[in-house]
Amino acid sequence: MVSIGVIGVSGNPREHRGYESSHSAKGVRLWAMKISELARLSGVSVHRLRRYEALGMLPAARSPSGHREFASGAVREAIFIAMSRDLGFSLERVAQMLPRYRAGTLSFDDMKAFMEERIAEVDAVLAEQRALRRRLVQHVRWLMRRKASFAQRAAARNPFILAERSKRRR
Repeated sequence: MVSIGVIGVSGNPREHRGYESSHSAKGVRLWAMKISELARLSGVSVHRLRRYEALGMLPAARSPSGHREFASGAVREAIFIAMSRDLGFSLERVAQMLPRYRAGTLSFDDMKAFMEERIAEVDAVLAEQRALRRRLVQHVRWLMRRKASFAQRAAARNPFILAERSKRRR
């Protein structure tokens, strides 16, 4: 697992709870983060992190005991994925943006363009919902007219109802 660990105040990486040691191919000691620590640092639930990992969006190695181990960069990535999802981006769209985000080639202008595209999608949905609302309001009015018409026809056929109405008006 290639990762960069967080070193505690004393300078001892072991002081930072949730990190376990591993070694890179070059023999440099690196640190892997457990999922609970990633959840705490990123503010993303363990459930969501597991889902992102299962979808291949958030890579994790496995410790000898089978626990997920994440690189320290996973904090940034988890936050990026969660924020993108909270803004309504599909997992597919986030997966398309993620490689550029990781590589540092996703510019502010790119992100702005993605967000403007998402705003246009939201505006289209809102327009559809407004049109649906108008149709529902029209249908309610139509139903109320039908109800009044039905009541008038029923009253015309029932002399008892007519007599009761006449008494109330007096």
